[in-house]
Amino acid sequence: MNFDLQGIDPIEFVGWAASLATIASYGMKTMIPLRILAISSSLLFLSYGLAKQVWPMVFMETVLLPFNIWRLAEILVLRRRLQRARDTGRDDFSALKSTAPALRLAPGQELFAKGDPPDKVYLIASGEVALPELGLRLGPGDIVGEMAFFTEAARRSSGAVCATPCIVHGVNEDGFLKLYFQDPGFGLAVMRTVTRRIAANAAAVSA
Repeated sequence: MNFDLQGIDPIEFVGWAASLATIASYGMKTMIPLRILAISSSLLFLSYGLAKQVWPMVFMETVLLPFNIWRLAEILVLRRRLQRARDTGRDDFSALKSTAPALRLAPGQELFAKGDPPDKVYLIASGEVALPELGLRLGPGDIVGEMAFFTEAARRSSGAVCATPCIVHGVNEDGFLKLYFQDPGFGLAVMRTVTRRIAANAAAVSA
């Protein structure tokens, strides 16, 4: 069987390549290859649409191309943050500052009491917060109140009281869980903190 390619418009190959890239993107199991293929597909379809003057296609790909580039950049930034958190071993909860306003509290003011239902997680920006039932003090950069979100009882295991003048940022459960699931670096820091505190509580009980 002989194929005569002389009458074929070369731009058709661009269209077919764009179609294949789109089909391949649906088979990707991870987001980075998917976004790369989506960007490649948009570039090819954009070239094809401009050459063929298919303006609805040009409009669609002009919108999709920056969107996919932006999403890919977001994923790469999150990966870098996760890797940095792993390399430094530091727990960084500063993302909470962008989700909740700062609260200025006086010494003796209570964030929550033992047995309260969990409503917020607090980032300590300055000052010290005491957990009387646990005999602990937490300082700037620490979070307090996260443990109750990970227990079946959904109750505070200890109260939290400002031991000094404090500035804290309180975020509700929805905001906290959104950050936890969407920001790998934040999620890793939370899990390390929860694991460390569970181990400390177990050691205190067995002592």
